[in-house]
Amino acid sequence: MLNSTTIAAIATPPGRGGVGVIRLSGPKAYMIAEQLTQRSLPKARMAAFRQFYDAEQLVMDEGLVICFPNPYSFTGEDVVELQGHGGPVIQNALLSRLFELGAIAAKAGEFSMRAFENGKLDLVQAEAIADLIDATSQAAARSAVRSLQGAFSVKVNSVLEKLIHLRLHVEAAIDFPEEEIDFLADGKILKLLDDVASSVTLVQQSARQGQLLREGLQVVIAGKPNAGKSSLLNALAGNDRAIVTDIAGTTRDVLHEKISLNGLPITLTDTAGLRETGDIVEQEGIRRAIKEIEQADLLLLVYDLSQGEDPLKLAQNYFAEHLEPKRLILIGNKCDLIGVQPEAGKYQGFRHISVSAKMETGVQTLIEAITNHAGFQPEEDTFIARTRHLDAMKRTQAYLAEAREQLTDFHAGELVAESLRLAQNALSEITGEFSADDLLGKIFGSFCIGK
Repeated sequence: MLNSTTIAAIATPPGRGGVGVIRLSGPKAYMIAEQLTQRSLPKARMAAFRQFYDAEQLVMDEGLVICFPNPYSFTGEDVVELQGHGGPVIQNALLSRLFELGAIAAKAGEFSMRAFENGKLDLVQAEAIADLIDATSQAAARSAVRSLQGAFSVKVNSVLEKLIHLRLHVEAAIDFPEEEIDFLADGKILKLLDDVASSVTLVQQSARQGQLLREGLQVVIAGKPNAGKSSLLNALAGNDRAIVTDIAGTTRDVLHEKISLNGLPITLTDTAGLRETGDIVEQEGIRRAIKEIEQADLLLLVYDLSQGEDPLKLAQNYFAEHLEPKRLILIGNKCDLIGVQPEAGKYQGFRHISVSAKMETGVQTLIEAITNHAGFQPEEDTFIARTRHLDAMKRTQAYLAEAREQLTDFHAGELVAESLRLAQNALSEITGEFSADDLLGKIFGSFCIGK
């Protein structure tokens, strides 16, 4: 269904540049562009040079005009792109002129939402556009492109077809009650049900990898002053991002660094040294450090091997309630000072890795431990995925489990059918076949203006 309004927005990033692009989409896009240029428009998908006029018939700017007629455009509507100069003053002036001529300001993600509403993209593909723009690694970008091209949608739709086929069998059993007991008990439906559940699991596993590529891992480095936290951050980041000195308490604030480890996006956080102090500034740094520790997906607790310290005592003092083996790795730093080789093992049940951050020995072992912690195993056919996709699949699995219980324990065809209907609705949320309006608003509202 085509929208009755025509929207306009600047599609290039704010700031100065050689070229600035403004997009128009809607039923009046061509008319508005003709009034702006005071000339007829070029043929579809052909660029033509035009001058852009203001209300006083004075030339505001000049550049290229490209037209994309419906339904063969990104949004499925008439679309015009105006490629002028990239200064913010002239771009905003051109946009204001388009508003005078009848366009309205596009909301965040409205171009993509119209493409979704007009059947040009499904919801997964629309989200992939934003994910491609926001990709923080080449692996994430490649996965976003695969989702944009429909790889994720194809997998989801394949499972949906199996689920719909299963529902038809169950509904048939209900429609012919004299055969229901034999039909439900002959094992055919159970086999189909287990096949659907297995298919969802396989897509789930790929989606988890895609979620990691999109959202990455929050890794926090903590420990006492002078344990080598900043040196470790620099070694992992591959540059001198953090200041390193022999003075205890050099780092007093939280320092974030976005890096990629074996293709996995990481937000690495260096924190103030944990100790008792009367310094107000350092106390605030420690408070912020503990806040970061509480929110971390993975905590690297660094301690000085040459001092013979017990890292778990430090952990007990500052974050005992967050002392979980599954999210904590103990890092014994400065192994070069005690003449031992880097190694990985266990310390009182916790993962332990000895390294020399200064010499950058043992760092690769740590990198592998971080990616293994995340369960990150990127494959060539990985597609980008979001938390909501995994939530939808989790609910789908729960409904399928309910259906299996109703089938095997009670032979209740109506209840099996209802659980399968709910499973189909949950899975359909991924591509947008079954989505609440508030969900769509939230998703597209996170996009940038002009996309």
